[in-house]
Amino acid sequence: MSSPDNLTMDQMADLLTDLTPAVLKAGEVIMEIHRRGVVARTKSDGSPVSEADEAAEAILLAALAECAPDIAVVSEENAASHAIDPPRAFFLVDPIDGTREFLRADGNGAFTVNIGLVIDRQPVLGIVHAPALGRFFAGIVGRGAWETTGGETRAIRVRQIPEDGPLAVASRSHRDPQTNGWLDEHGITNTIATGSSVKFGLLAAGEADVYPRFGPTMEWDTAAGEAVLRAAGGRVACLDGSDFAYGKPEFRNTPFIACAGYDIGAG
Repeated sequence: MSSPDNLTMDQMADLLTDLTPAVLKAGEVIMEIHRRGVVARTKSDGSPVSEADEAAEAILLAALAECAPDIAVVSEENAASHAIDPPRAFFLVDPIDGTREFLRADGNGAFTVNIGLVIDRQPVLGIVHAPALGRFFAGIVGRGAWETTGGETRAIRVRQIPEDGPLAVASRSHRDPQTNGWLDEHGITNTIATGSSVKFGLLAAGEADVYPRFGPTMEWDTAAGEAVLRAAGGRVACLDGSDFAYGKPEFRNTPFIACAGYDIGAG
């Protein structure tokens, strides 16, 4: 692979192909641990972490080191990586996005394995794998997005707003009064709740139209999903309509609106 400063579309496609087996393997390991029962501990920031997070991360980091050794990696469970000065190109990795859903006794399977590639502060390649749901989303901005489920792969694209109005997808574990207020302000009454970056997959696949997020998220929570959404014709915007950017201090996100067919305008 050439320098990350001049990756071609074909090289990004090859990179995605090379990373896919590791993402699928991480999903298998996660599900094995999930079936036998998960024990979690609490990190210093109050969020949960489990054996499954660490096992999946080891698989993903090894694959990235082999496939793209010259590109920096920022991963949720590697605290040392959070202190890097973001280069022009870097990966953002979340071995289990939606750990709370993963740990819930009544969980609906809405947890994912995420790898996103950021170049010039924008996510350009993403893989979002929801092993419990059997859904695998991937995309390269400028080349398109697709989903593999049940052994079949299809191209995906955002949809036009339905005649009965937009469908909003919201967090199951983190919905807050600000989200409810935004939905009310914009007259959106149709909503579904789910967890993790599955929400971006639903937008990209034409199954929902907008995802407002006011609660805290980190860049590794969103980069992969945003890349898939952008590749499918959508975008993620700040509240004023300006483009969302990566490489922020501590890799901490501000509130955002993820848009499929829904348009909040440009700042």
